[in-house]
Amino acid sequence: MIIAITNQKGGVGKTTSAINLSAALAFKGKNTLLVDTDPQAHSSLSVVRDPHAQTRSIYDVLVDDEKKIADVIIQSTIPGLKVIMSKIAMAKLESTLIGEIDGHYRLKDKLDAIKKQYDFVIIDTPPNLGLITLNTLVAADQVNIPIQSSFLCLEGTDDLLETINKVRRVANPNLQVLGVMITMHDKRTNISKDVEERIKTVFGKKVFKTVVSKSVKLEESPAYKESIFTFAPNSVGAVQYQKVAEEIIRRAKN
Repeated sequence: MIIAITNQKGGVGKTTSAINLSAALAFKGKNTLLVDTDPQAHSSLSVVRDPHAQTRSIYDVLVDDEKKIADVIIQSTIPGLKVIMSKIAMAKLESTLIGEIDGHYRLKDKLDAIKKQYDFVIIDTPPNLGLITLNTLVAADQVNIPIQSSFLCLEGTDDLLETINKVRRVANPNLQVLGVMITMHDKRTNISKDVEERIKTVFGKKVFKTVVSKSVKLEESPAYKESIFTFAPNSVGAVQYQKVAEEIIRRAKN
């Protein structure tokens, strides 16, 4: 299953979720691949020991028909988790592929060659609805939408859902919303509680039962090239991401 973790709003815990859900699935024995498509490459910087020493990235594969995606898969610092890196060059992708008739199918075409080798392919996407995100939605089976527990949480979600519906109509009829994940939640504040109820009202059963709390440990772990499960295995964040991963596995079977 290919899952795109997508929200065009930045700062919602998208990369944190991509890393830790990938790690949780890998630790559960699932053959998992993390694909970083964000030009900021935060997932890559967080799980690759020496990212600057890597000469090839997802960009090279997407702009060159001759390059195979299998050649850019490397082992991450997280046991059992493979990764495809991104680099700042991805910022040039839109201008490079403009006018190409298959521009929004590039990632799908490449992933088709390897997706049967993995139980889960998790894609970290940029915080916008440009050509890169469009590529991930065309390639994905499911979309996981992280939404921060804040006042402006639902800002822009209509645009995202409209884009998902357009992709479903035109390029990927099987694309579904796997779930909506409430992130960076502070249960001590009334606003967070109110926002949680708003999100549940809007998305209903699509909202994961597990809410991910705001956590210093979650913020610190990437600096040490670790997931939350080895950096702070007994922390609230570790427990919560493990539970979300379990929900994903259950939903994937349905």
